[in-house]
Amino acid sequence: MNNTPSTDAVLLCNNLSKSFKEAGLFVDVLKRVSLQINKGEQVAIVGTSGSGKSTLLHLLGGLDNPSEGEVWVAGQQINLLSPAKRGKWRNKYLGFVYQFHHLLPEFTAVENVSMPLLIRGLSVKEAMEKAGYLLNEVGLGHRLKHKPSELSGGERQRTAIARALVTEPHCILADEPTGNLDKRTADHVYEKMLMLNKTIGTSLVLVTHDATLAAKMDRTLHLTDGELMTE
Repeated sequence: MNNTPSTDAVLLCNNLSKSFKEAGLFVDVLKRVSLQINKGEQVAIVGTSGSGKSTLLHLLGGLDNPSEGEVWVAGQQINLLSPAKRGKWRNKYLGFVYQFHHLLPEFTAVENVSMPLLIRGLSVKEAMEKAGYLLNEVGLGHRLKHKPSELSGGERQRTAIARALVTEPHCILADEPTGNLDKRTADHVYEKMLMLNKTIGTSLVLVTHDATLAAKMDRTLHLTDGELMTE
């Protein structure tokens, strides 16, 4: 793969490898993974537990550094940035949804969703208005003032999706975002995520072990023993 990202690429990695040291030995979790995500594209990465899916997502999102290789987000090689600059770039161009919602328990739904905008420097009024709009889009317009403890599991995940999308990022990285939900609620959460993906034009990279959900994406990749393969 060419080392320079194409104009269509919102996220790209070249020859990405990651090793960890365990009991004095190096364990290869990822082996020379190369991947390009284009604007508006929906990509599923599937694999068994321990195959390296979450590690790959952390590297793509700049939450960890690769042992080898490079990661590009919106034309910037983020693994060369300082932690502070990487954090700003991440806030501008990426959104994250996890298996556990990671909402701040002391804040309401609308306050949680507004946080990325406040960090970016928007006024409280602007941030709250945009957060309220996104929560309404995921069917939670009536739950703006509720704290996470007052929301159901599905409502918490929809709040997390709204938070990830509120900055209109280039790409959403989702790590088993419905792993703790029942099938009906999970399907509803996924439909909301896909709807917003199409509405806003944000790319979506979804890590999952669920083949049925992966089949809803534009493209499915398989991670096996640290190596990424197409179907």
